Amino acid sequence: MLRSRRHGRRNVETAELNITAFMNLMVVLVPFLLITAVFSRLAIVELNLPGSSNEPVEEQELTFQLEVIVRDDRIEVGDRNIGALGIYPNGADGYDFEALSKKLTELKRSYPDKTDASILLESDISYDTLVQVLDRVRIEETIDGDSIVRSDLFPDISIGDAPVEQGGA
Repeated sequence: MLRSRRHGRRNVETAELNITAFMNLMVVLVPFLLITAVFSRLAIVELNLPGSSNEPVEEQELTFQLEVIVRDDRIEVGDRNIGALGIYPNGADGYDFEALSKKLTELKRSYPDKTDASILLESDISYDTLVQVLDRVRIEETIDGDSIVRSDLFPDISIGDAPVEQGGA
């Protein structure tokens, strides 16, 4: 009996594994997945939220605190302690970002060590407008020959809600 079992095992052929179809699938699938993959690049801007206005504040000397207030019909640039330094109404093609850039460059020359600014927005301001204002507040772009030179203006940005206008708006 033992002899017949041993003899039977010798005649059994090993099964052949045919992976040709699987390899064909991989040859087609891998390039397809690589071609259709979306490679994204994320840009992150660190923002600070302003503190609550209800907190008790220690008495301190008045320093320049830049605020850029974006309203539906204009952009206001000012100092929190003094008030408005420039008001730029919307033109026919929207916000006047060029005038905003010029004013911010002028303020940076007056306060070269200042790096922080607050951007205050009304509730219906679009995200695209916020990004454009952020870019103008953070970086100054000048053309030098055939190249664009970028320099920091006020890179430490806080975002908050614009104060309600007194005129009932």
